[in-house]
Amino acid sequence: MEKEKFIAYIQYEKRYSSHTVISYQNDLNQFFSFLQNQYGISDIQSITYPLIRSWLVNLMESNITARSVNRKMTTLKSFYKYLLREGIVDQNPMRKITTPKTSKRLPVFVEKEKMDLLLDTIDFGNGFPACRDRLVIEMLYATGMRLSELVNLKESDVDFHNSTLKVLGKRNKERLIPFTDKFGKMLKIYLAEKMNFFAEMKGNASQNPAGSLPAPLFISDSGRNIYPKMVYRIVTKYLAKVTTLEKKSPHILRHTFATHLLNNGAELNAVKELLGHANLSATQIYTHNTIEKLKKIYKQAHPKA
Repeated sequence: MEKEKFIAYIQYEKRYSSHTVISYQNDLNQFFSFLQNQYGISDIQSITYPLIRSWLVNLMESNITARSVNRKMTTLKSFYKYLLREGIVDQNPMRKITTPKTSKRLPVFVEKEKMDLLLDTIDFGNGFPACRDRLVIEMLYATGMRLSELVNLKESDVDFHNSTLKVLGKRNKERLIPFTDKFGKMLKIYLAEKMNFFAEMKGNASQNPAGSLPAPLFISDSGRNIYPKMVYRIVTKYLAKVTTLEKKSPHILRHTFATHLLNNGAELNAVKELLGHANLSATQIYTHNTIEKLKKIYKQAHPKA
């Protein structure tokens, strides 16, 4: 019962993303299944530090990455913080838990030359789908927004007068992202293509589920709201034309946006606001790529390097 209340708490009060809620739920289910199978324990009051540590050891012996183990421990820490606040337990066994160290991974990004090649040279084709696919790539790279933020964009979120996009980020926090005149022209071309697309579909009611121009900014070939897997396919398809990076996800373009801004002298706090990060520490990881670039330039240019 406490587990379900906690999930409802992070979902409705803390307003965690659906992805995070599912991850927390899976972690807790796995934890309680372990305790039940190994020790026959299901009562929260009976859970002690040694039992939690035994799960931690079991995870590490199962060849699960340190990063994944730490995420599961973070779930338990949040869970016990909630239990203490609600007076369900009077001690927090998680205080004694030491999590494994993780190696810092630098954000993977696409080099500027390759992004220029993609956006200035690669042929996206003609017609509405091609126009949409190009704008999806441009949008992710020009704004650094998250995948979930892109698929939830509405036409009304575009303010051409002030050249801004209203984005609903994590925990329902709104932020405004500016865009250039060039990008604004691309948006207007896309909206015109979209209107023509629906005008062509209007003659066949079975192909026009919305019946009129829909509110979502990005739509699929059937006229419905674009969805995450479709965005993944678009990004993967076009990044594969210019880069051999193993991972070619929409989040790579978010990393690329932030890294290119910092490499060109943008202030860290400004990048933080554009990305919608709650803390500066989340943005600072991108400075490592900037430092690596400076080291490379130093070695190439300094006579004593």
